[in-house]
Amino acid sequence: MKRYVRQTVLKEFGLAAQEKLSKAKVLVIGVGGLGIPVLQYLNAMGVGTLGLVEADTIDITNLQRQVLYTEAEVGASKLATAIQKLKAQNSTTLFKQYNTFLTKENVLDIVSGFDVVVDASDNFATRYLVNDACVILNKPFVSGAIQGFEGQLSVFNYKGGPTYRCLFPNMPSANEIPNCNDNGVLGVVPGIIGNLQALETVKLLTGIGEVLSGELLLFNGLQQTYNKIKFTSVKENLERTVLEDSYGDNGCSLGSSIDIQDFKKIVNTDASFQLVDVRTIEEYNTYHIPNSTHIPLTELGFHHSKIEKETTVYVICQSGKRSKMAQNRLEENNISVINVEGGINAYRSLETV
Repeated sequence: MKRYVRQTVLKEFGLAAQEKLSKAKVLVIGVGGLGIPVLQYLNAMGVGTLGLVEADTIDITNLQRQVLYTEAEVGASKLATAIQKLKAQNSTTLFKQYNTFLTKENVLDIVSGFDVVVDASDNFATRYLVNDACVILNKPFVSGAIQGFEGQLSVFNYKGGPTYRCLFPNMPSANEIPNCNDNGVLGVVPGIIGNLQALETVKLLTGIGEVLSGELLLFNGLQQTYNKIKFTSVKENLERTVLEDSYGDNGCSLGSSIDIQDFKKIVNTDASFQLVDVRTIEEYNTYHIPNSTHIPLTELGFHHSKIEKETTVYVICQSGKRSKMAQNRLEENNISVINVEGGINAYRSLETV
């Protein structure tokens, strides 16, 4: 194991810990700002099997923090691009690919095949979904979150320890969640938190050190401070046996959808349909599909009358996440729409094919 000699020489780690890593199976949910450093370091350190859950494409706005990707790869699949580069980094790793968003319909099947789950997602619905699945399946998971100049980290459901719901009992309502397009982050912060997630994962797998269970680590980049908050288990949160009926409106439910290739074929025909674009006015003015109807997500509730209910209605955003939110909101008002998977990013990627 010459490759790993710089860590196996550590007496607290050694060959025994390296062997545990080689047999381990880790699922990473999200291949973005947090997921990339997690994957790069776990891959480099010799984790035997890595699962990746991601259905998004690379956007130019990702590049300031998602440092695995390059300008030439804008519009490409995050999953395929990441797998290619991770294989080049370590050819001995087994990779399992899940080109999908995590949903209540698929989460139990996906999570069941792994020892540890790393939540590197960017929305509350996925965090609660991951928590509940891990409680049901008795899997520990490492959670990270970032915003602005700050980040937080904890390990949940570890050896009977507290769950995510013990710290945050209820998911915020839709109007309490910041718009994903307005929520900024300093590029280096995801790297810091993602590396800490990788470290906690290694500790979980090998048994070295003290796992960050029952404690929330808070990082402030402007003050360069780290603080810990202790929290305790709530018994009923440890006894969950089923998933919730719904996990909100930011992409965890499965409405009708169409992949980008099939949608492009429809655009190129004379078929009658309406396309509702729910991005911001700035995004829409930068690029939009001709004849689309612009209704920003924040204004959707005020403009139901613009939706042509007598025809097939498709809804689109930049990457497919906000359009899922729009789909769920419209369906709550008995308006049936079809979500365009991958959004404008995926649509534009086909223009170069």
